[in-house]
Amino acid sequence: MTRGLRQFVALAGLALLAACITMQPGGEPAPLTAANAAQLGLTRGPAISRLGLSPDDANAALVAFAGSCRFATTREDASGLTRLDDWRDPCAAAPTWAPADGAGFFDRYFDSVRVGDGAAFATGYFEPEILGSRTRRPGYEVPVYALPPDLVRGWPDSILASERTGTAPLGRLDENGRHVPYYDRTQIEAGALAGRGLEIAWAADAVEFFFLQIQGSGRLLTPEGEVMRIGYAGQNGHGYTGIGGLMRERGLLGSGPGQYAGSMQGIMQYIRENPVEGAALMRENASWVFFRELTGPDAAIGPLGSLGVPVRGESSVAVDPRFVPYGAPVVLDLDRREANGMWVAQDTGGAIRGANRFDTFWGAGTRARDVAGGMSARGDALVLLPKAATARLPR
Repeated sequence: MTRGLRQFVALAGLALLAACITMQPGGEPAPLTAANAAQLGLTRGPAISRLGLSPDDANAALVAFAGSCRFATTREDASGLTRLDDWRDPCAAAPTWAPADGAGFFDRYFDSVRVGDGAAFATGYFEPEILGSRTRRPGYEVPVYALPPDLVRGWPDSILASERTGTAPLGRLDENGRHVPYYDRTQIEAGALAGRGLEIAWAADAVEFFFLQIQGSGRLLTPEGEVMRIGYAGQNGHGYTGIGGLMRERGLLGSGPGQYAGSMQGIMQYIRENPVEGAALMRENASWVFFRELTGPDAAIGPLGSLGVPVRGESSVAVDPRFVPYGAPVVLDLDRREANGMWVAQDTGGAIRGANRFDTFWGAGTRARDVAGGMSARGDALVLLPKAATARLPR
């Protein structure tokens, strides 16, 4: 499918490096002026028929929307914009609607609205493909770990009982039964988890695997020609540090002499040309992601987003669910044409925060890597809501 009408800072690659699946999409958060979209406020947008949607775009969005319905019809909407019953009619119709008339479907069941002023910022993420092996062998020495059983939530003794509010932090129990932080990236790379049978695979390149962890899922291409899809299983509880942001602060990124391009490709170039400094830079991101193998019919479509459904390249977008309902279609009109058109909100990420903040998913392969690695776009966003929801809006 093409989008001819249409991924921790505004620079493209830096935005990528703050990223999710469940993957971890990332980028520059919009400032929060309200708790959710309902508080921020809406204005009505144009009729769907006037948006000029391309047929391929709308048809692919219809397929993605149908896959989200089991979530939209059963989970309360954190944005405050919709009720469960609002999704009943469009979700009942989606599986039987003519697949070549996606635009007609959205025109029949949805209206467009702007959340706040509709001013959008979009980055991109993708599903990396890297060399890997199910077994350790020469050239494949980087462990891909499953979720460790000793990674547990609990309260350190240093936190008083009266201060223990919300969710307890992740960590582990030490030899004295005290809850302590879990091993960080430096400790894990030094072998803290070695010899425990947690390895589900071995990667060939530590740098490529680092970036796969940032994305949160990917494909391992084995010497036997097998494609092993791995997805996010958990994280070690340490905060994420975007190394692109560190490089920018240190004057390593930009367009001047001796600087590297502000993109994923530029950051990887620096790490490879400066292996000692690059390895130390990566360790400044203490976060470590654990994986599981993805199998079954869904794995053949794409990696799983935060809804538990496969995300689809050039159709799925990560959002802040406080400002865009999960499952809602979104129409973007940006200064990067390839990102224009209709997307479906099927994912989120730790750095996707605020109204009109989007992280577009581009699938796998060379093109997806190049587009996502350089995606940083601004423009306008329309959120499509079921007509049952917009009927409650004041005229």
